[in-house]
Amino acid sequence: MSDNLSRSSDITYLVIMSLFGLLLVGLLVVYPPRVDDYLLWRKPLIGLAFGLICVFGILAIFFPTRCSRILDFRKEEKPGRPFHDKFALHGASPSLRGHHPNCGSFAAHVFRIGNKTFCAACTGLLLGGLLALVGTLLYFFGNWRIGHSGSLMVWMGVMGVGFGLFQFKSRSFVRLFLNVFFVLGTLLILIGVDKLVHSVATDLFLVALILFWLFTRISLSQRDHERICYACKVVSCEFADRKKRVD
Repeated sequence: MSDNLSRSSDITYLVIMSLFGLLLVGLLVVYPPRVDDYLLWRKPLIGLAFGLICVFGILAIFFPTRCSRILDFRKEEKPGRPFHDKFALHGASPSLRGHHPNCGSFAAHVFRIGNKTFCAACTGLLLGGLLALVGTLLYFFGNWRIGHSGSLMVWMGVMGVGFGLFQFKSRSFVRLFLNVFFVLGTLLILIGVDKLVHSVATDLFLVALILFWLFTRISLSQRDHERICYACKVVSCEFADRKKRVD
C-alpha cells in the first residue's frame, strides 16, 4: 500500500509541475521578457537540443525495453519479469497487440490496419516526432519565417501539450491524433517563444520543460496501464493478482 501511495504522490507532483510549466509558458506570451539575444548560434543550438530529443524519442518507440532500462523509468519492475511480460498473462491469449496485451481492456489503446495491430500512442508519438524534426530543420536551421504568429503558435502548443498529457479517456485514432498534437505542441511552444523572446536561457529552460512533460507523459501512461490491469476481472492475470495482494 505504501508503494502505491508513494507512486500516486509522485504522479500528482508531476502533473502539478507540468501544469505550472504550461502556466509559465502562458505568462511568457502575455508578459514576454525583453532579452533579445540575437546570437548567430542561438537557433542552431536550440534546434540541435530539441532535435536530439525527437531522435531519442523515436528510438525509444522502436526500442522501449532498452530505453526504459537506460532511463530507469521502471524501477519497481526490476526484481521480476518486464512489465509488458506480466501484462501478457491473460489466460490462453498470452500474445501482445501493438505491445499491449491481447485483452479487451486495452482496445482503446490500439488500432488495426489489415492484419496488423499498432499502439495508437506510440504511432502518434512517432509521427509527431518525425513531423517535429521537419519543423526543427525548417525553423532552426532553415529560413522558415513565422511572421507575427508567435503568440498563436504558443497557445496552440499549450493546447497540444495539455490534451496530450490528459488523453487517457480517448480511443484509438483520437489517441493517435492527440499524441501527434502533443509532440507538435512542444515544437510550437519552442518556436513561438523563441520568436517572441529571442533568449538562449529561455529556450534552454523550455527544452528542459519539454523533457519534463515527456517524463510526465510516460509516467501517466504507465499509471494508466496499471490502473486498467488492477481493475481487470480475469482470474489468471498474474499482474492484477500481484497488485491486489500488495494492497
